[in-house]
Amino acid sequence: MTNKTLSFNNPSDLFDPTPYGFCHTVKAPSNGDLVYISGQSGGEGKDHSLSEDFRHQVKALLVNLEIALKSHELDFSDVIKITILIVDHNFEKLSIWGEEMNKYWAANTLPASTLIPVPVLALEGMQIEVDAIAFKSA
Repeated sequence: MTNKTLSFNNPSDLFDPTPYGFCHTVKAPSNGDLVYISGQSGGEGKDHSLSEDFRHQVKALLVNLEIALKSHELDFSDVIKITILIVDHNFEKLSIWGEEMNKYWAANTLPASTLIPVPVLALEGMQIEVDAIAFKSA
């Protein structure tokens, strides 16, 4: 499902960001709701169990983000902006993030994105956190 009211754009004068899992700009019309989703982590279940494996945390994070989106009758195509925080960021972790997130987003609906390497997150063992802004048409 694709949100037909959002405009995803990669200006031709800028590099192609799609291999890195984001879009340069996303425009939302004024006739709808913005939904702000707090940082989701790779913790699983209500006890927030954290695997030591980075890829496993990424997969769990995407499931958690999907749950948050569905609670507003939204899906990944409705996400217009994400911020990714990765502990001890490196290119292997970036590659894992890209591989897994591309299973949820179509190339033509990649959100605008900022990745911030961090030394530590809120809870011991958290390796990644992603917050999101989504748009729901009126």
